[in-house]
Amino acid sequence: MIEISEEVASVLTRSHRRHLAVESWLDGELLTDAVPVATGGEDHDRTLSVPERIVLTVPRLYRGESWSPVADDHPLAANGQRLRVQIGVGVGNGRVEWLQRGWFLVHKSEAAGDAVTVEAVGLLALVQEARLVTPYQPTGTMVSTLRGLVEPALTVTVDDALADRAVPAGINYDEDRLAAVHELLDAWPAEAVVNADGYLAVAPPADTATSVADLTDGAGGTVITAAGQSTREGAFNAVVARGTASDGAQVQGVSYDTSGGPKAYGGAFNPLPVPFFYSSPLLTTVAQAKSAARTILRRKLREVARTFTVDMVPNPALELGDAVTITTADVDALVCTIEGLRLPYNAGGGRQTLTVREVIA
Repeated sequence: MIEISEEVASVLTRSHRRHLAVESWLDGELLTDAVPVATGGEDHDRTLSVPERIVLTVPRLYRGESWSPVADDHPLAANGQRLRVQIGVGVGNGRVEWLQRGWFLVHKSEAAGDAVTVEAVGLLALVQEARLVTPYQPTGTMVSTLRGLVEPALTVTVDDALADRAVPAGINYDEDRLAAVHELLDAWPAEAVVNADGYLAVAPPADTATSVADLTDGAGGTVITAAGQSTREGAFNAVVARGTASDGAQVQGVSYDTSGGPKAYGGAFNPLPVPFFYSSPLLTTVAQAKSAARTILRRKLREVARTFTVDMVPNPALELGDAVTITTADVDALVCTIEGLRLPYNAGGGRQTLTVREVIA
């Protein structure tokens, strides 16, 4: 969750004035601090390799200035231009507190009629499109390998609580740079997100989920509707992680879903193991394999957990991965994580929509 003051937290549950500021930068140089956005919003989906996408509508002509991207260095051109998006919340007496939503890479701008439509994506797109020209053979540690795959497109920050270790000899990554990043994170194990400042923030996987917001349809609540869904597709109750020790022997770690949840191992979902198999040469000990299996299992459980679509009054402080507590006529104080998010930028953009999934310990 984006850090906010108590004043902002108090006004988000009632009528307030919102502001939008969009800057455009190219190669570290500010092109404009005021893109004149008429309408816009964000869509985030945690299941995608590049989770973030924004769409803006800009007047083609604004105060005598053309916003059609006719020049390579135009603020809306797609030549490396990055948009910095901030939302301001009025807290009274003319004061505005600004929340930075993030940095986005201009993917496409197209003028039609009196408007320019701008599509921008999260900064991981830089890594996704930059496939490896030659095989990458790391010789250092997990941190240096990650930085070698990602920088200078994105700056990597590593949490001090995450233990670094040497990468085994003989690792060879071909072509898919982003897939190599995901394999490295799973084997570490670690989680990484592009934060609001535009850095790839890497940290140990969280064992527990601490709720940052209460979403309720009761008195003083912000939830408008909440609809549920459930699926069996893609469900697993065990993960098998395999690697190779320094002497060439296979190492293996297994993690079972013993949470007591609806799809737990040995329960009604399936009394037999339904395993997901993961293999990586980065795993060289049984302990590493077990740790990777636990992390991957948590993600697999999250992907098929009980799901709710929440329509609510917009809260620009909420982000993907945040834990929230849902209370409606159908569920009572259910802790979920935000897996999808749609945030309108303008007051007339309507509701904010969240896709949330139940947290299974």
